[in-house]
Amino acid sequence: MISSKIEKALNQQVLLEAESSQIYLAMASWAEVEGLGGIAAFLYKHSDEERMHMLKLVKFLNERGGHGIIPTLKAPPQKYKGVRELFQEVLDHEIHVSNEINKLVDSCLKEKDYTTHNFLQWYVSEQIEEESLARQIMDKLKLIGDDKAGMYIFDRDIASLGGTAPAGGGK
Repeated sequence: MISSKIEKALNQQVLLEAESSQIYLAMASWAEVEGLGGIAAFLYKHSDEERMHMLKLVKFLNERGGHGIIPTLKAPPQKYKGVRELFQEVLDHEIHVSNEINKLVDSCLKEKDYTTHNFLQWYVSEQIEEESLARQIMDKLKLIGDDKAGMYIFDRDIASLGGTAPAGGGK
């Protein structure tokens, strides 16, 4: 049985993962409208991954005797200044998610909830990958600068970055 304190904290993480999915979905839609099909495909895939992260938490909560709560979400931004700014938001958001997961892990240790602590190690590893990928993308965008040909190639090639799982996949 999961403690009410950990249940509440995990449901906060459910909210954060759901928000992540919505943010990336809005970013993908913006990119698609702007003619950036590769970036859109990359972000649609990431939106699906974040939803899977949320579902994994909901199922864990329910299996442990808690109740995974499906949250109400506020609308994410619909427009972005540009590709670099968009991916800076992605990096900043992933850093925020990592910090929240670390707090959750710390709470589990304080509560001596080693089962949930063990479960969360997957999220810890996942966040290392997510932050690294976002930093790689920012490095590439810095190299490109204002070069339109470079942006064209970046948009074409971004879908191959990160080796992300398809929707419904293992992540």
